[in-house]
Amino acid sequence: MNLRDILTAWRGGLIVSCQAPADSPLARADIIAALASAAELNGAVGLRIDGAAAIQATRAATRLPILGIEKLYPPDSDVYITPDFASASRVAGSDADVIALDGTERKRPGCLNFPQLAARIRQELKLPLMADVATFGQGIFAAETAGADFIGTTLAGYTPETAGQTAVDFKLVEALAKRLQTPVICEGRLRSPADVRRAFECGAFAVVVGNAITGVDWLVREFAAATPSGAKEG
Repeated sequence: MNLRDILTAWRGGLIVSCQAPADSPLARADIIAALASAAELNGAVGLRIDGAAAIQATRAATRLPILGIEKLYPPDSDVYITPDFASASRVAGSDADVIALDGTERKRPGCLNFPQLAARIRQELKLPLMADVATFGQGIFAAETAGADFIGTTLAGYTPETAGQTAVDFKLVEALAKRLQTPVICEGRLRSPADVRRAFECGAFAVVVGNAITGVDWLVREFAAATPSGAKEG
């Protein structure tokens, strides 16, 4: 699917992140594909999927554009979302339509910085890129210097400089949307339809929702913690 078709599909819509922790019983490609199919049947316009096996299974089960990632946890870097060219190649080879990767300027594995990695992906893998960022400056840099096709607010609250951010960073979405021509995708901690509506009011091109829809492990923990027995355990 080309970039124009992806833009048409995603504009004003819901992208569902179908993922599970590595130690979860749900972390199986067939289960992720089933969650993706359910998302498609109920109005999602795209899917965010982690790992080649899950992407391939999802591609066989749905026609929606897939935003592919590969999470790795290298010992020498805090960058874990598609941190290097090898991981991007696996995402591309599994038939994703867009590659999402950490768009911060943090040190990453290998010798490529973010603009260099983005350029190599664009030249060799020939897929659109979404830069996951945490701050306004990172979003501007990813769009205007590295040429990302989409900017996602995915990492707001997950980097040292944004560690105090515990809710959706609507201010970041609004600031980036006002400054950039590049589509801004609101992702991170959207918990309700009201959050989704507000994200679009702030200028989001699309939204990504994960745990609130498909995060069974997280949801059970949240509800269990609200029970008398769960409160005692906590």
